[in-house]
Amino acid sequence: MLLLKKLRDHRDEIVALHQIKNFDSSTIIDEILTIDDERRKSQKTSDDLKANQNQLAKQIGDLMKQGKKAEAELLKSEVAQLKEQSKNMDDEIAALMANIDRLVLTMPNIPGSSVPAGRTAQDNLTVYKNYTDLPVLPAHAMPHWDLAAKYRLIDWELGVKITGAGFPVYIGKGARLQRALINYFLDKALAAGYTEIQPPIVVNEQSGFGTGQLPDKEGQMYFVNEDGFYLIPTAEVPITNIYRDHIFKADELPVKMMGYTPCFRREAGSYGKDVRGLNRLHQFDKVEIVQFQTPEKSWETLEEMRHYVAGLLHELGLPFRTLLLCGGDMSFTSSMTYDMEVYAAAQQRWLEVSSVSNFQSFQAIRLNCRLKAEDGTNYVHTLNGSALALPRIVASILENNQTPDGIKIPEVLVPYTGFDFIN
Repeated sequence: MLLLKKLRDHRDEIVALHQIKNFDSSTIIDEILTIDDERRKSQKTSDDLKANQNQLAKQIGDLMKQGKKAEAELLKSEVAQLKEQSKNMDDEIAALMANIDRLVLTMPNIPGSSVPAGRTAQDNLTVYKNYTDLPVLPAHAMPHWDLAAKYRLIDWELGVKITGAGFPVYIGKGARLQRALINYFLDKALAAGYTEIQPPIVVNEQSGFGTGQLPDKEGQMYFVNEDGFYLIPTAEVPITNIYRDHIFKADELPVKMMGYTPCFRREAGSYGKDVRGLNRLHQFDKVEIVQFQTPEKSWETLEEMRHYVAGLLHELGLPFRTLLLCGGDMSFTSSMTYDMEVYAAAQQRWLEVSSVSNFQSFQAIRLNCRLKAEDGTNYVHTLNGSALALPRIVASILENNQTPDGIKIPEVLVPYTGFDFIN
């Protein structure tokens, strides 16, 4: 959400930046500014009415002191009329502001200066890769869904029986591999200075609004109608909302938090081969990292966070690449996003396992999360990243590490799994 002053002072610049996200904000901004002109006029009228009330109130006080009650009563009647007019004007101003807020919420965050133009994922830029040649498996190699069935790691049909498609049941070493990855990711984040949080996995509407999931992604979220709660799509939502309506001092930043949660996404409209196995689920496990940072350090922090996530993938021994998302492939809320994708050799396709984003002040304005600075109170910058989402990591580990005799476990996970081989 952009501040009105910024819209007024930098209208053409904001329109041009929104075009990088393939969004035309010109008509919306013009409508907002027109309504704001009307609001300003109404505000001046309201201020004048209240000034007149104050002036008459002083006169009434003087008349009462002079014993001129009759004259004072006449002025009191005039003050009552002014109060009624003032109330009507304030109601009009509130309605105008509500209309402005509604329009502002339809505009995405503006992209950072390094974000490339482009319309689809095909226009994203590969900025890093940790491989020379991608692994090539034998012709008889299996995709992870067949491996999981062969070694009884995941029961797809049982998940359908209990709940429905997209809710797998992990069994035996499959469940232990899940727990090993969660603990490994948590331990690594703890060592990197993140404070562990165990948040609720349902949130209210205000929390969803604060991080930008609402109203933009309402159709993708599971909703508990009786209570007005949403199942979280990511731990970003509850963890970031810890500091809703908060004012930081500069020396309190950065704040680094992380947490493991199950995540829930309806994935409405998803179909075809992309949904096979673990590629796309309705419920999955993820460790999320979140930072609150000063505006001048947020871009540096974004680079630090994406290198941290890359380090996890290096240690797991998975071939991966880092993409800088183009404007058309970025989220509604993000100013700049890096995606990390691992290669699943049996499928011969790339799977996204992490997005690391800088939201600048977009979320902070919605959250009312501010920074008390010497030159006034400003908004903090928020950042987050998946570190990491488990399903596609598991898919890549199973596919890339398969042998004729079973599946090798990455060395860094062996202390967590208690086994180094699945057979």
